[in-house]
Amino acid sequence: MTDVAIRSELDADGILLLTIDVPGLGMNVITPEVTRDLAAAIERLRTDPDVKGAVLTSGKKSGFMAGADLKGMGALFGGAAPAADDGKSKLAKLFDAVFGLNKLLRDLETCGKPVAAAVNGLALGGGLEFILACHYRVIADNPKITLGLPEVMVGLFPGAGGTQRLPRLMGVQPALMYLLQGKNMSPAEAKGFGVVQEIAPADEVVDRAKAWVKANPAGGVQPWDQKGFKFPGGVGGFNPAFAQTFVAGTAMTAKSTSNNMNAPKAILSAVYEGAQLPMDTAIRVESKYFAKVVADPQAGNMIRSLFVSKQAAEKGARRPKDVAPMPTKKIAMLGAGLMGAGVAMVTAQAGIDVVLLDRDLAAAEKGKQYTADRLAKKRMDPAKAQAILDRIHPTSDYADLAGCDLIIEAVFESREIKADVTKATEAVVGADTFFGSNTSTLPITGLAKAWSKPENFIGIHFFSPVEKMPLVEIIVGKETGPAAIAKALDYVAAIRKTPIVVNDSRGFYTSRCFGTYVQEGLALLGEGTNPALIENIGKQMGMPVGPLAVNDEVGLDLSYKVGQQTRADLGDAYKPGPADGVITKMHELGRQGRKNAKGFYVYPDDGGKKYLWPDLVATVAGGLAEEQPSADAVKERLLYRQLVECARCFGEGVLETPEDGDLGAIFGWGFLPFSGGPFSHMDTVGIAKVVAILERLAETHGERFTPPQLLLEMAAAGETFYGRARMKAAA
Repeated sequence: MTDVAIRSELDADGILLLTIDVPGLGMNVITPEVTRDLAAAIERLRTDPDVKGAVLTSGKKSGFMAGADLKGMGALFGGAAPAADDGKSKLAKLFDAVFGLNKLLRDLETCGKPVAAAVNGLALGGGLEFILACHYRVIADNPKITLGLPEVMVGLFPGAGGTQRLPRLMGVQPALMYLLQGKNMSPAEAKGFGVVQEIAPADEVVDRAKAWVKANPAGGVQPWDQKGFKFPGGVGGFNPAFAQTFVAGTAMTAKSTSNNMNAPKAILSAVYEGAQLPMDTAIRVESKYFAKVVADPQAGNMIRSLFVSKQAAEKGARRPKDVAPMPTKKIAMLGAGLMGAGVAMVTAQAGIDVVLLDRDLAAAEKGKQYTADRLAKKRMDPAKAQAILDRIHPTSDYADLAGCDLIIEAVFESREIKADVTKATEAVVGADTFFGSNTSTLPITGLAKAWSKPENFIGIHFFSPVEKMPLVEIIVGKETGPAAIAKALDYVAAIRKTPIVVNDSRGFYTSRCFGTYVQEGLALLGEGTNPALIENIGKQMGMPVGPLAVNDEVGLDLSYKVGQQTRADLGDAYKPGPADGVITKMHELGRQGRKNAKGFYVYPDDGGKKYLWPDLVATVAGGLAEEQPSADAVKERLLYRQLVECARCFGEGVLETPEDGDLGAIFGWGFLPFSGGPFSHMDTVGIAKVVAILERLAETHGERFTPPQLLLEMAAAGETFYGRARMKAAA
């Protein structure tokens, strides 16, 4: 059975119109039905004398094609190829599995008849690879259309000819920029690079493509299959530009990825080797590298967290199913500082009115100006920018909060101050209104005592800067009700952020676990470890910045105040850590971080590049330790201190799913994106090995590394976090 995903229609001129329209989906993706229908169409092109050529287009208004069905590719990841029962290795079996589509598109471009693509919308990943295999490409004249190969962003790379055809069309150097960075191009850029040949009105793309096929009966030969073809810019080991491109490209890729990602290295190798080979051999080289990337768990982990889990969270995977939709029409934002101003901005951009309250009108107006300044930098249409600004209503009067259906609080991190504003707000809006606290550390259950109906009180934890950070952590207190959870998640969906849902604890999940990265960096510093070693290893292991630098950004004064609040709350149960002395010393010296240009780093008055404070080690540790730890030892401590705290959160019920844990880590504090997150990483390493490393670290460095009971039980049973989650879901 064919014509399920690709409809075929032969016109009077003998041109076969192939319309990709995968049933049941809003956007075309490559499915088994698509490849089966395409194979049948290619066979018809080869054998039917009545067919003079073909035009490939899309039946979806949403675009041409978004690429491979990543969810459907799950069986391939982690090297899950068929068992090697015929003398072939597992990797060879995997090569056969991934080479199929590559070979199919090669069959399309060598079918002997002209094939044109009529591109009516975005063509990404495999979608772009489909049209690159056509002999002529017409694209709709719409600047919002994007073309690109973004696979590297989820741990893959183009595996259906993209690393071979794109360089042959636009040259190696510009092609690598798009391949390695996952960048998109507009129709105008694509035409300028020769990726498409024609831009036409949207309602004419099919007719223009057909006209080309009709006018070029002998046009079914790609440039690279013609005698004398030469790459734009040239290729070959003796071509200076080609050699220089790979010398520089390899160095730049190593710097940007710290050699932690498989896909960029595979792209460089596939392009370098394939560019010097005939196309039939080149696509086999590409598939060889693609199979190697797929065989490593990294790709599967990244796709699961960065694509599958992210999409599920944004579609409401953790939303209570029995609660009706709860749209937000008007919010009250309590606090117009950096965080509150950011929340006001993204809320107004989503079309929701915001009452922005602060201690006086000047402070509230300053919070609104935050949005005005950032919209001005975007060079947005003045009318649209003004419409956004008109939704933000600054005030210092609590009476103006009347009519708000969601309150978000982002005032100073003090239980007493938060309680005061909470009570003042309830006096105006009533306890039936939903109240969300943006606290980053204080337990929600305790804060909810200031609201008469704690079932309507919830944590809504944003990350700074709000307009750039994609994550929102929803914290469920002991008495938080399902309606409050639904309200918070519906609001997060409206402002287009990615939510995770966690249960209450001090620091919740993200602040608690992220704090361990900083604290372990401070512990190393307190032992006399060279701060440059600490910072460089932090970045090389895959974190966005070193632990000392990020503490400067957050504010050393805030770290000190949070520590004092925690000590006061826990009393005799408080256990001092090795980082406490470092923070206390910096506090005594008045070094607050970037905010007062004095922290672990020095920030020159002239705006020059910051640098580590020269007296840092002498001041907090009495000087450098005679024996410095190895780079691997520093990395192990910085990494496993985070992992053990993540595992504790899971064991204590703060986290309910590994998906939330991985999403929160990657998008909340930048945990090693290439790993897929801490739970994916522990599953990949093996829980038994994780436990063994933690036990060794605990023996040497203290109980903070002691593996929790959950990890011990999982190691003994040979379990994984995602395996447990699948069993729970199936039960």
